[in-house]
Amino acid sequence: MSIIVGYVPTPEGEAALERAVSEARRNSTFLVVINSSRGDATVDKRYAQGSEIASIEERLGREGVEHHILQPVRGNDAASEVLQAAEDYRAELIVIGLRKRTPVGKLIMGSTAQQILLEADCPILAVKAAPAT
Repeated sequence: MSIIVGYVPTPEGEAALERAVSEARRNSTFLVVINSSRGDATVDKRYAQGSEIASIEERLGREGVEHHILQPVRGNDAASEVLQAAEDYRAELIVIGLRKRTPVGKLIMGSTAQQILLEADCPILAVKAAPAT
């Protein structure tokens, strides 16, 4: 069993990672961090680069969390990658970050979070980033 977290290098992604680490530590559960790109990872701002991944690796090591970081670049959307990882790793929980969007923005662009919420076979924990101070 495992906890899956969808990670992007944004405040929402950091909030999701923070909560996923907390849940993994509390339950002594394996953590899988998913950060994917549909296309060219070198120009995709949501795809974590080397130093960001190294920082996550270091943090998870310090926290004593058994983990694996996946960065697939297969042309799939982020929701599909998270859902596939949840299936592959027999997830007991998926943690995702939420960002504020207008109703029109949700309608036109769709929602990664919405797809995960509707299609996942396990519980989902949706986390908001702390407001900027």
